[in-house]
Amino acid sequence: MKSYKDLEIYQLSLELALKIRELTLKLESHDRYEVGSQIRRSSQRVKDTIVEGYGRKRYKADFIKFLVYSYASHLEAKSQDEFLYKALNDETWLTTYNELDHLGIKIYNFINYVEANWKT
Repeated sequence: MKSYKDLEIYQLSLELALKIRELTLKLESHDRYEVGSQIRRSSQRVKDTIVEGYGRKRYKADFIKFLVYSYASHLEAKSQDEFLYKALNDETWLTTYNELDHLGIKIYNFINYVEANWKT
């Protein structure tokens, strides 16, 4: 692994953050600036904390800590996505909810992998 860009969880989180950004910019203005802004920030934080943790990968505990932060941001985005799905009754948000759920599983499994196998 030469770069954080090689991590599947980074690639998935980047794609999902871009998709969420695109979707939220289509929301009506009150939703776009309130919950839209929140879900954009939390979905972008998922990828950003993966990158920050990767930058500290030499220190296993730091790497794990930032992966956990990433997982927490994923949960925040998932909660906001669920709100949008229920408030707008729009199936698009159910699709992104399921994609966030898939990403969360990948992050969780990667945390477990790093805990068990990472050499410092």
